[in-house]
Amino acid sequence: MNIKQLLSEKVSAAMVLAGLSADTNPAVSLSNRANFGDYQANGVMGAAKKLKTNPRELAAEVVKHLDLDGIAEKVELAGPGFINIHLDKNWLAQQLTNIGDDNKLGVSQPNKPQTVVVDYSAPNLAKEMHAGHLRSTIIGDAVARAIEFKGHQVIRQNHMGDWGTQFGMLLAHLSDKLAADEIAETALADLENFYREAKVRFDNEEGFADRARDYVVKLQSGDQQCAMLWQQFIDISIAHSEDIYKKLNVTLTRKDIMGESAYNHDLSNVIDELMAQNIAVEDQGAKVVFINEMANKEGDPSVFIVQKSGGGYLYATTDLSACRYRSGELNADRIIIFTDARQALHFKQVEIVARKAGFLPETVSYQHCPFGMMMGDDGKPFKTRTGGTIKLAALLDEAILRANKLIQEKNPEISKKDLFSISEKVGIGAVKFADLSKNRTSDYIFNWKTMLSFEGATAPYLQYAYSRIQSIFSKVKEDTAETLNTAILQIIEPQEKALALKLLQLEDVIDAVVSECTPNLLCNYLYELSSLYMSFYEACPILKDGINIEIQQSRLLLCQLISKTLKQGLDILGIDVMERM
Repeated sequence: MNIKQLLSEKVSAAMVLAGLSADTNPAVSLSNRANFGDYQANGVMGAAKKLKTNPRELAAEVVKHLDLDGIAEKVELAGPGFINIHLDKNWLAQQLTNIGDDNKLGVSQPNKPQTVVVDYSAPNLAKEMHAGHLRSTIIGDAVARAIEFKGHQVIRQNHMGDWGTQFGMLLAHLSDKLAADEIAETALADLENFYREAKVRFDNEEGFADRARDYVVKLQSGDQQCAMLWQQFIDISIAHSEDIYKKLNVTLTRKDIMGESAYNHDLSNVIDELMAQNIAVEDQGAKVVFINEMANKEGDPSVFIVQKSGGGYLYATTDLSACRYRSGELNADRIIIFTDARQALHFKQVEIVARKAGFLPETVSYQHCPFGMMMGDDGKPFKTRTGGTIKLAALLDEAILRANKLIQEKNPEISKKDLFSISEKVGIGAVKFADLSKNRTSDYIFNWKTMLSFEGATAPYLQYAYSRIQSIFSKVKEDTAETLNTAILQIIEPQEKALALKLLQLEDVIDAVVSECTPNLLCNYLYELSSLYMSFYEACPILKDGINIEIQQSRLLLCQLISKTLKQGLDILGIDVMERM
């Protein structure tokens, strides 16, 4: 249910009848103060200024033609020409009843669903996933889930780094380990240590660097033995990532992997086409695109190298091939890529060149969605005390351990089985919500105490709100629960109306998340909904003796709808709820 859209259409129709043009913006928005109504239409102000007429008189004319019978209980003029709309409580109750019977909670589905490619996570398989991979993985996953909830088809693409010169070094080292009768799984149990050992040999051991380069040549030329060794390395490395995805409650699977190696066969074709269309030129032995659209102040074009002088390919070449594959083979209407902000220039260059070459038709939307960095308490990029990168697996384990301690303190009687399950959901949820609730493009401070708090905008606070509602239903008498199917929802108290308005804003929020790729808007919404529920819980008794049965049933229906919305919203964020905490 999109109230804002409905009111915008009604106000626009009234504006036309009042003599304004059909493209006049009605400027309908939520009121920020209850005495100004539930919604305000402020478009008359701008229209009157253009027409050089009295805004209040024009607003009065619009109100005269505004048909909100059965929707608004009162429409009033305020100030120099604001239109305040007070929605009818019975109408709100009916809208809530309607969305309560809908598994999409009133979020409308598109007439023509899009095919949306979402490229996220993209770890380098040469190393274990570290804390820096968290943001791409969980922001991308939340946006993918939101787009699916809205009714579009999502094709996940995990553009893993599984190719390149570093793999020669790693394969040479693995080959030696296997020759010494080590098992591949054992040798690669600690990817970080394995990489470090190979790098030390590459830098210091005589002849090893030459062997590593030979492996690169063999790998790129399709040598069967080398390819088999590479596949062993990749399979075990992917298993490391899959463990992380499972723990993070992320929807990426093995079938979503489209690593750099997948485009290897097409890279020479990309270069040939760029050269044939005179988009790329040879410069000092390399193939280069000079992008005039991104020239600096002196008029020098932006330089985009697509092939090295030695014939090697770059990320640029692979990403151009990916554009062609996604628009051509996957028939994408929209491509969304999540990486940190440092790659913004690169993807702007990719888009310009891909569109020039016809790899990316104008009909296909291409969105690079950059994000800021995770920072430590010192305001510097999040690292270990010794300055090393923090393994993502270790970070998540610590989150669960800290949640375990916190829950034991709050509930010493909890069983071991429940403690483990709840600790995992609270710990992982806390890490994810702390990240997702921040503006995507901003850096943020990683703070254990804040994210695991049961107060404020945190996952534990929202999870607790959900479990609190479940505890109400666990106390409801069986005969009362059975009659809820025929009960009538009523909006009587101000706290009930505030909740009704918030519940009916879900579609607005989902649409914004889908359009702007900003999960923080959903986080904010769920926090506001939970806070309104807590106020309602204090002011509107439900199971207290003496409460009228019809009012009790109505409030239970409202609780049911809040519960569904919280659970669905948190599920889109990839955060689990529990019946009790």
